[in-house]
Amino acid sequence: MSANAKLESFSVKDCALVTIATGKKAQNLKEMRDHLLNIHLGSIYHHFWGRLLSPRFDEPEYNNDFAEWVHRALQDNILAERLSVIDPDPFMNLESLRQELLEVIEQRLDEIETVTWAKTDMQFHFVRSQMVVFDTDGKIEEPEELVEALPKMSVGSIFYHFIDARRRSPEMMNDFSTWLRACGDDDLCSQVAAVDPYFGSLVELRTQLTDLFAKCFFLGVTG
Repeated sequence: MSANAKLESFSVKDCALVTIATGKKAQNLKEMRDHLLNIHLGSIYHHFWGRLLSPRFDEPEYNNDFAEWVHRALQDNILAERLSVIDPDPFMNLESLRQELLEVIEQRLDEIETVTWAKTDMQFHFVRSQMVVFDTDGKIEEPEELVEALPKMSVGSIFYHFIDARRRSPEMMNDFSTWLRACGDDDLCSQVAAVDPYFGSLVELRTQLTDLFAKCFFLGVTG
């Protein structure tokens, strides 16, 4: 960034997810496969990422709703493990993630002799979500301020700026990395972009990012 260029402030947003029913439900693995062929891509997004913002009274054993349902309702732990290790973060788009899901499920259908049916009250309900975005009026003027600003951000802000931002960016980049690149800090931009947010909570992600920024700015290890 040139010495005369003025750095644009980082505007902190917050968000919440409003769940929308699709009317689609599955009681066995074949029905899940059939619905996945045409289900709204927003539903796939919600069942992988929405759990991070959804209040829960228990700690799920698996990382996405598909794996959790297969485990609880179908009691197929082999498939649950295979679905659980699917990391949605590296996929270029939701359509490619859909195809990965279908391949894993198709493989399992080829392996099993009998299709297990879930109880009626344990059917998988496909839902999607609408994001509601709030302006917090928070502004970050310099990259170093991220060290103090991050711990004060809500988990909704972390979700919006780090996870959902990838859907809004042609380069699939989170908002922090995009801003740091505009600041001219390509090295830190790359370090932040390399953080995988999927296998942990939003609180853990916030701590990980805070530690990363603190290390870079306070120990002077940025490029």
